Amino acid sequence: MTATAADTPPPGLRLPRRRGTELLLLVGAVLISVYGYIDVGLARQNAVPGDAASYGAGLGALALLGHLAVRLRAPFADPLLLPIAILLNGLGLVLIFRLDLETPRDQAAPTQLVWSALGVALFAAVVLLLRDHRTLQRYAYVSVAAGLVLMIVPILFPAVNGAKIWIRVAGFSFQPGEFAKILITVFFAAYLAANRNALAHTGRRMWKFQFPTGRVLGPIAAIWLVSVGVLVLERDLGTSLLFFGVFVVLLYVATGRTGWIAVGLLLAAVGAAAVGSVEPHVHSRVADWLHPFASIEAGRGAGQLAQSLFAFAAGGLLGTGLGEGHSALIGFAMKSDFILATFGEELGLVGLTGLFLLYALLVARGYRAGLALRDPFGRLLAVGLASLLAIQVFVIAGGVMGLIPLTGMAMPFLAQGGSSVVTNWIIIALLVRISDSARRPHPDAAETGVVAPVRTRGAPSGASAEPDGDAPYLTGYAGGPREPGGPGPEPPATGRTDHDDEGGAR
Repeated sequence: MTATAADTPPPGLRLPRRRGTELLLLVGAVLISVYGYIDVGLARQNAVPGDAASYGAGLGALALLGHLAVRLRAPFADPLLLPIAILLNGLGLVLIFRLDLETPRDQAAPTQLVWSALGVALFAAVVLLLRDHRTLQRYAYVSVAAGLVLMIVPILFPAVNGAKIWIRVAGFSFQPGEFAKILITVFFAAYLAANRNALAHTGRRMWKFQFPTGRVLGPIAAIWLVSVGVLVLERDLGTSLLFFGVFVVLLYVATGRTGWIAVGLLLAAVGAAAVGSVEPHVHSRVADWLHPFASIEAGRGAGQLAQSLFAFAAGGLLGTGLGEGHSALIGFAMKSDFILATFGEELGLVGLTGLFLLYALLVARGYRAGLALRDPFGRLLAVGLASLLAIQVFVIAGGVMGLIPLTGMAMPFLAQGGSSVVTNWIIIALLVRISDSARRPHPDAAETGVVAPVRTRGAPSGASAEPDGDAPYLTGYAGGPREPGGPGPEPPATGRTDHDDEGGAR
């Protein structure tokens, strides 16, 4: 068989790219956001906002830019990732605009739109310039060094609202820890991809547990110490929980041992309890969590957490309607840490459920892309990036709902914060690149005729029916197709096995 014939799909089979589906979903996301913007204006000012058209045009232009980048460089990428991100970003701009009406002297929506534009521009740059996600594995130790520097630098600057996580120079401020989380996740994925066998199968067995050697376990202990150090020096509970939580998740995915989850939770609890008992800022947040109504009982009025709980209660099932709530009583953090309270009050439990489903779908598609990859680094990187979003949503939502102590982090895409929205767009870009690799048919697959699923839903075996939209996740590998939930095919005879590393971290 010639090379030309090997690269040509058999006639009658079409490889779905789903870019048209993505474009339709983007149009819907923009229209929903514009509708919310108009609804806020009608509720608060009894008139359509004069800049509604420009807002819609700006958001539409950002969506189109992202779509063109994906269509050009990642045609097989997941069609849901970009529309969900645009919808969440658009809803965030609507909520910030709504809260700006409560603070005429502090207008945050225009600045947030500029940051969103920068984020989408970086999204397009990553999709266009990063041709293969495995390139990042070569720079694992460079990534962790840069990430640690970004985490340490804010310690040299004054604290903001009790935490040393900001850098402010000449009126410009940003949060370097937001960028550090991506760099450190790249290192986690590369390190565990190279050492997963040693972590899972070597070491000493004590009772029912098998402990890896000190050489392999050393970096794990170092990560725990760094996360506790961040908590102590920066007084930032959220960043510490995020980094350590992602590492534990990746450790479990790499080894398949549930014992690492138990060990991780134990170490996190011990570290948080020890620091919370001696660090005043962290201790005050724990005290507010345990007794959210203490300030009311003392006659000082409701604190931020109490006001947040009141806002959720006032929203009920369907909410008060956009622009009709009173979450502005929360105070200075209503546009950032507590923006979810505004969402819950004005859109109710139904709106919150829809929002959490959007986040869940975004995370699930990231996991799905990772599971479809054969290279360990890509698999762990996809799971790590998706887990960053999942843990961040849980930590923030849990804090404002009183499930866990407040952490001071920003809700992905929704809350005010330039560093946060830019970082989240980079995460989406990496997931788009990984999903394109997962869904793209392997060039060698044509030699065996496997360029589309052999079995389609609702079609008998051997039928030449058109594959469904998710089919590329289940096929397209050099070794042939695999059934959902079943074992993968035997790898090709290349001298390597599926357990070999795709190039260790250097």
